[in-house]
Amino acid sequence: MRFTIFQDSHQGDRKGNEDRVGYSYSRNVLLLVIADGMGGHMKGELAAEIAVTEITRRFQQEARNRLKKPQEFLVSAINSAHRAIVAQAVEENLLESPRTTCVACIVQGSSAYWVHAGDSRLNVLRKGQVVAATSDHSRVQQMIEAGAITPEQAARHPDRNKVYSCLGGVVPPQISVGREFKLEQGDTILLSTDGFWAQIPATLIGTLLRKQDLVGLMPGLITEAHRRAMGESDNISVVAMTWENQEDENVSDTAQMLGDEQFTTSSNTQELDIPGPADDVTEEDIEKAIAEIQSAIRKVPR
Repeated sequence: MRFTIFQDSHQGDRKGNEDRVGYSYSRNVLLLVIADGMGGHMKGELAAEIAVTEITRRFQQEARNRLKKPQEFLVSAINSAHRAIVAQAVEENLLESPRTTCVACIVQGSSAYWVHAGDSRLNVLRKGQVVAATSDHSRVQQMIEAGAITPEQAARHPDRNKVYSCLGGVVPPQISVGREFKLEQGDTILLSTDGFWAQIPATLIGTLLRKQDLVGLMPGLITEAHRRAMGESDNISVVAMTWENQEDENVSDTAQMLGDEQFTTSSNTQELDIPGPADDVTEEDIEKAIAEIQSAIRKVPR
């Protein structure tokens, strides 16, 4: 595979960074993933941390050559991350399970596949145009689709940060699955959290990419996203990939030096004491864990 990749995450004007972002690739398969810990709930950064860590772990376990069913893998990995977050909440005796949005993408065989829960976004940019995109699981997106407000009004709406699907809640995440998308030379896949996409339109990025390469462009756009927020910037995170000409012998193969079971990985996750693989957690365990959390909440004096 031949591609150019960029990843970065900035704290913005928040006291901490609850975003987690990463990528991992082998000779034949690439994973991109972003999680935005939900600040309205305790330990959002923990939920995002577990999500990226667990999805990456599952990827490296199952994608040692090729994934037989990339979309099914992504749905399974997202659900596995959800279970791991709930299990951690029980392990730490938290009154509320940490929560996070998440978007993840697999690139394999010149095709891209993606899933998401919440309002972290994926856009595919081609020749200056947005040719594919996720649709936010948010209150304002529902209002846009109903014709109640415009996208411009949504950017200022008081409910703009309310999402109805996430990992870690007492209700399993609603996961949207993108169709298989055939990549062409020069296509860019961009994953970002709302601290970035709320300030920098995807159409602008597409236009700029016609004049400048991904690695040269993105640092300046992150700085611009921070500036446009005028002192109220959320965490700003991006991971993006531009698909190169797979037949060009003059372009180095990004993954050519890797063996079938070797991975190159980068993320801003940290070493945390997270319980063992979430595959060990059954649906019965999850139902019990949620019941324990709800019972603990009822016992809190009001």
